[in-house]
Amino acid sequence: MFEGKRYFAIFMLLTLSIHVFSQHYQIPSIKKTNGVFQLIVKEKPFLVLGGELSNSATSDAEMMKGIWGKLKDMNLNTVLAPVYWELIEPQESKFDFTLVDAMIHQAREKDLHLVLLWFGTWKNSMSCYVPQWIKEDYKRFPRTLDANGKPSEIVSPFCEDALNADIEAFCELMKHIKSMDEKEQTVIMIQVENEIGQLPDARDYSTLANKAFQADVPKELMGYLSKNKKNLLPSIENLWASNGYKQKGNWESVFGKSLATDELFMAWNYAVYADKVAAAGKSVYALPMYVNCALNRPNYRPGQYPSGGPLPHLMNIWQAAAPHIDMLSPDIYHGDFRDWLAKYDKLNNPIFVPEIRMEPDNAAQVFYVVGRHKSLGFCPFSIESANESEAMAIGKSYKVLNDLSDLLLANRSQSDGVYLDKKHDSDTLKMGNYQIVVSHVYTLPWNDGAKAEKWTPAGCVIIQTSPNEFWIGGTSVTCTFKNIQDSSFTTGILSADVAIHQGNDWKYVRINGDQTHQGRHMRIGSDEWQIQRIRLYNYK
Repeated sequence: MFEGKRYFAIFMLLTLSIHVFSQHYQIPSIKKTNGVFQLIVKEKPFLVLGGELSNSATSDAEMMKGIWGKLKDMNLNTVLAPVYWELIEPQESKFDFTLVDAMIHQAREKDLHLVLLWFGTWKNSMSCYVPQWIKEDYKRFPRTLDANGKPSEIVSPFCEDALNADIEAFCELMKHIKSMDEKEQTVIMIQVENEIGQLPDARDYSTLANKAFQADVPKELMGYLSKNKKNLLPSIENLWASNGYKQKGNWESVFGKSLATDELFMAWNYAVYADKVAAAGKSVYALPMYVNCALNRPNYRPGQYPSGGPLPHLMNIWQAAAPHIDMLSPDIYHGDFRDWLAKYDKLNNPIFVPEIRMEPDNAAQVFYVVGRHKSLGFCPFSIESANESEAMAIGKSYKVLNDLSDLLLANRSQSDGVYLDKKHDSDTLKMGNYQIVVSHVYTLPWNDGAKAEKWTPAGCVIIQTSPNEFWIGGTSVTCTFKNIQDSSFTTGILSADVAIHQGNDWKYVRINGDQTHQGRHMRIGSDEWQIQRIRLYNYK
């Protein structure tokens, strides 16, 4: 009897052990909880504190080895890195994943995740990363033509052979990633193509393109427009309205004769192409997938910028044509990044910043992107080239966000973010019962930094964890608090603690007096990075 019980216990222990060791996490995904999108990795919310490598950084396995240590020292948790079609398929249907394997193994050694960028049919509009056998066979893989019949180095999105070849290569890539990485989940997301767009005219004038342009607008698009009439962007709704909201006809009869119509036509066809690639890849390994966008400049006409990509004025078209693409993401190199984010933070589109110009201000901008727009991540471009001051600044901000990540991701809908400079020296937030005025430290009357031509980057993320408790992490800011629920009360700072992350716990260092200006405000000094836990009280 005793022996039977002993063997049964051993059997149950072995069974449990087998279950534990064979258990697999769900693959990464994007989920919406309490109205906020979150990237889920190993079944937990994950914030991409990242950077994108320059375009040729992963073309040599030995060259790559010198990259990862610097990025880990900058407190990155994720690296965006390209995969080149021409290198993985040098001969048609013969694949070589040596560089991909090296990249994944080297990233793992530093405990870094990867977002892989598929440089497939298009990279920055052009088809410069397609294999040699595609470049040379321009009859099988025709290029787009301008209005004068002159070709560009852009494979036409109307080329079925190119689409099928791209799909085959992309599926082989996804199959390979799944086979070697599904358990470890080093690779957490995929970019499909790169900065798609038509040049030097607003549309392709090849024979196949002209035929499609004269055909009826696809019924799938007309159905989407009718179903979503109340949610159409002005750029789309006005074109359709100008011709009486026609339900059928070719592109010019439905939307009118204009460069805007030409761009709409290309957007639909580029998006259909990208979606077919994404859908095929997801059928193999369904990682989250996005497309990135080269943004248009003020007063540029379609054709003068890469036209038809996932631009903010074309989001309706891309969402209608590409249901397998999880999000449309801006690459921000000009203009006010706050304006671009606002344009993308609509139509149920998750925010992710895969590229932004690398500069010292990134260290403050990241707090705004993550806090205000609940971005899945933030990634300065050519991150391996960061100079000492850029690397130090973004590294300190990433350290703050990494330490706060559990609190932030658990209270995503109760968070906000601020970015301040000389032109925008304060911001006013409403969180719970309180108005919070966040100001640059240079606005303090005794701070001589205000005289500088360019102010030091300033920003913070604010997390409300209870009605009277806020966690604030950032640099070079002050915060004042006012009760807006009951104006008869005056709000005071009950306690202000510098919070230092130690393992899974926090150490608190009480500050008062001069640091809070005798209870008037919370303050993080110029060029100082801190996390503070602020508890408020009200009196009258």
